[in-house]
Amino acid sequence: MIRSYFGLADNPFSQRDIQLRPQQQEIYDALKVHSQQGGLCMILGIPGTGKTVIRDFIKESSTEQQVVASVARTLHTYCNTIKVLCEAFNIEGDGNTFQCERRLINETVGLNRVGKTLVTIIDDAHLMEMSTLRRLRLLFEDFPRNNNLILFGQPPLMSHLDMSINEDIKSRVTYSAVTRRLHQDDIKDFIFTELDRVTLPHNTFSDAALQLIIRSADGVLRRARNLFIACLLEAVRDRTKKIDIDIVNRVLLQPHWRNEADLTDF
Repeated sequence: MIRSYFGLADNPFSQRDIQLRPQQQEIYDALKVHSQQGGLCMILGIPGTGKTVIRDFIKESSTEQQVVASVARTLHTYCNTIKVLCEAFNIEGDGNTFQCERRLINETVGLNRVGKTLVTIIDDAHLMEMSTLRRLRLLFEDFPRNNNLILFGQPPLMSHLDMSINEDIKSRVTYSAVTRRLHQDDIKDFIFTELDRVTLPHNTFSDAALQLIIRSADGVLRRARNLFIACLLEAVRDRTKKIDIDIVNRVLLQPHWRNEADLTDF
């Protein structure tokens, strides 16, 4: 709808041709080094600060010499998580847990023999039971040393690992980073970069509308993206190609953009 109305060749903020922000690029470069040496890495951050972009960039940047396996379903038991890992490595997941573990170890050893490095990504790792993560850590001890396990999660993951009972996992972390909220100038640059990518004029948004979007995003990339797209959709409804502060305010009146105190009259 947005693409046809504004005459664009691509949708704004599409996930194709991912471009990393400077903070994300720094984290990716560090992960790339650890992937060559092997390790246990953690990328933490509140929702919407760019963890998913880094994860997707790692997957898209994989080469013939690097195998990337990603696990997103982290609420499973250990047995089911192993089967998901088998699926990620494109190997048979039938049989009991021991058989699946043996296939995974054999697969990774075989990849190592032909000179390939391994990157295993576990997304939303803060939702995983510590007992499951501990058993996975023990499994990865039998993987070749060129395997890098990357845990993507929210800050509670670090709180779990800070407990003394989980010191055996935390002590093996070789790199960790936090995706932080961005400065307002960085959010503005993020929006303008996307406008340029889809050839949408900067003056599509008035200065007041743009500043309100930037302030409302509160340094969170996902909030900026969602608010930006919501304003474009509202402009389509109004049959206008100029977005002013009234359109942004109309979007911000939607309940999910308001805090709890603002909803007490409902």
